[in-house]
Parts: sequence; structure tokens; C-alpha cells
Amino acid sequence: MTTVSSTEARLRALAASRILVIDGAMGTMIQRHKLTEADFRGERFKDWPRDLKGNNDLLSITRPDVIRSIHMAYLEAGADIVETNTFSSTTVAQADYGMEALAYELNRDSARIARSACDEVTARDPSRPRFVAGAIGPTNRTASISPDVNNPGFRAVTFDDLRVAYGEAVRGLIDGGADLILIETVFDTLNAKAALFAAAEVFEEKGVRLPVSVSGTITDLSGRTLSGQTAEAFWYSVRHGELLSIGLNCALGAREMRAHVADIAKVADTLVMAYPNAGLPNEFGEYDESPEAMARLVGEFAGAGLVNIVGGCCGTTPDHIRAIAAAVAGIAPRVPPKLEPVLRLSGLEPAVIGA
Repeated sequence: MTTVSSTEARLRALAASRILVIDGAMGTMIQRHKLTEADFRGERFKDWPRDLKGNNDLLSITRPDVIRSIHMAYLEAGADIVETNTFSSTTVAQADYGMEALAYELNRDSARIARSACDEVTARDPSRPRFVAGAIGPTNRTASISPDVNNPGFRAVTFDDLRVAYGEAVRGLIDGGADLILIETVFDTLNAKAALFAAAEVFEEKGVRLPVSVSGTITDLSGRTLSGQTAEAFWYSVRHGELLSIGLNCALGAREMRAHVADIAKVADTLVMAYPNAGLPNEFGEYDESPEAMARLVGEFAGAGLVNIVGGCCGTTPDHIRAIAAAVAGIAPRVPPKLEPVLRLSGLEPAVIGA
């Protein structure tokens, strides 16, 4: 039997008393700063042979002041949990910039920045602790799907490639002071299972266990992940990870996400988290949903008893998080159901035997 960490016990106790709030989009806020190539390079990387603008995670090294200010804005807007600036901080994703060797440092330093911001805000009001979620993105490669239509058996990355890459990220996040690990924007369940395996390996190696959350993404109105699973089947695929929370983020706005969150809420015997985009993107790829409109939709999730943790993904800002926090304040959190022990299997769709 796995021992629940003190951090997980604290988070579960808080989530039993109120709906918790996670932060909004990091990339949206970075764009507002209108940073230049020189900002991304800093002094250390001024002669790097590749363009670095767009490598947002690198800003944790070259412009930590910008990243910390974004964390502070979300915390002051009412976020209980902030995500580290590490969505692409794996050797796999950093290969696009030739910066694979920086993966550990990016995770460690990003966690330190978020830790500093959370500690500052917690010190102002110790009755409301703030937490650092070590964010692990899906990488830009999939272990389940061939990128070559002429060769369905080809894979651009293997399970072990991902396991090693995710393991290095987890080490950095732990060493930097993260409170929990968030495996997010999962479009390929096999990638997520590699991340879960890697986290378990590192926990054993270090003699610690952080709470682990997983958040998938339903890629379009088909109601399935990119690797083809429904929301319920996705949950059954990762349930073995003894998760703090399961949920959905990205790809959809709150209106389009609601039915899939409801599907998970019915079957997940742990916390449920939802952090949708600010609506669907417009023809310019931008997100137009106002804080007030989004807060009404997410507030309805809460009123319907679907969620324990809410926040925002692409297009959301501190104004969105402030409005969402106000909308869910005072609403009782979802109570995870106690489920009968029956056989629950997952392919592309769930198979429940003996219910």
C-alpha cells in the first residue's frame, strides 16, 4: 500500500473544504511582454547557433523576472496552485533548439521561481498555503501514432526515450521544490504512462513521493484524445497511478469540455480538475472569451458538482482566474464517489465487467 504524502494529505483536506484554483496560461502572459530574440538569449546564449525566440521555458534562465511576475499575478488573482514554466522542458522537446542538455536545469530553476513566488504569497497569509505544480507537457512526439502515413509501424520516439526524458524532468522539479507533479495536456495515453512510470522510478530513487495529477486533452469535438480514447477510457488507463487528480485541459473551451468533464466526474474516485481554454480559437488563432463569460461556464461545472480544481489554459489571464475564483467561491466541492470493485478495462472505449 502506498503511503500518502503529507502534501497530498494537505491538498486533499483543502479540496474537501472548497474548490481549489489552478492558474491560467503562461504562454498568453509571456506574449503580452512582447519579448525579443535578445530577451530569450540573454547574455549566456547570445551566440547560440539557432533562433531561440519561442522557447518560452528558456525564459526561466534568461528572464526569470518575467516568469516570476506572471506567477505572482496569478497568485494575487486567487490561484492556490501555480504551474512551473516547464511545458517543453524535456530533452525530447528541447531538441528543436539544440538545448537537450538544459532539461534538468530548466525544470529545477523553473520550480525554484514558482516556489519563491508561492512562499512569498503564503507568508502574507499562512492560513492559505499556495502550491507549486511541476508541469510536464506531452512533448512534440507521440509513442502511439506514426508520423509517417506511408509507414504505420514507425515511431519517432519510444517508451524508453520518453521514460528517460520525463525522469530527468521529474528530478529537476523535485530538486527545485515542486509540491506535486502535473502530467498535462495528454494527447497520447502511452506518453502519459511513460511519465507515470518515470515519476515512480524517480520517487523510489530519491525516497520521496510527490502527489501526481494527470490532465488529458480532448483534441476536437469527436470527444476523444488524439490517440483515440474517450475521457472515461483515458481515466481507466491511468488510474493505476494513484492520482491526486484526473481531468482535462486545453483544446476545448468550457462549453465544449463540459460533457467530457461530467463523464470523468461520474467514474473517477479521486479529485477532478478542469482548466479549459478561453473558448475556441478565432480565425487568427486567438481566444476571445471574456473572464466573465468563462467564469459563468466554469461556475456551472462547480454548481453541478463536477469539479474539485478549476483554472484556465490557452487564452486565459489573471483576470480570468480572478473571475473563476469568485465564481466558485462558496460552492461545495465535488465528493468523489465510492465505487464497487469491478473490472474496468480501457481500449479506445471503456469496458466495465461485473458492474
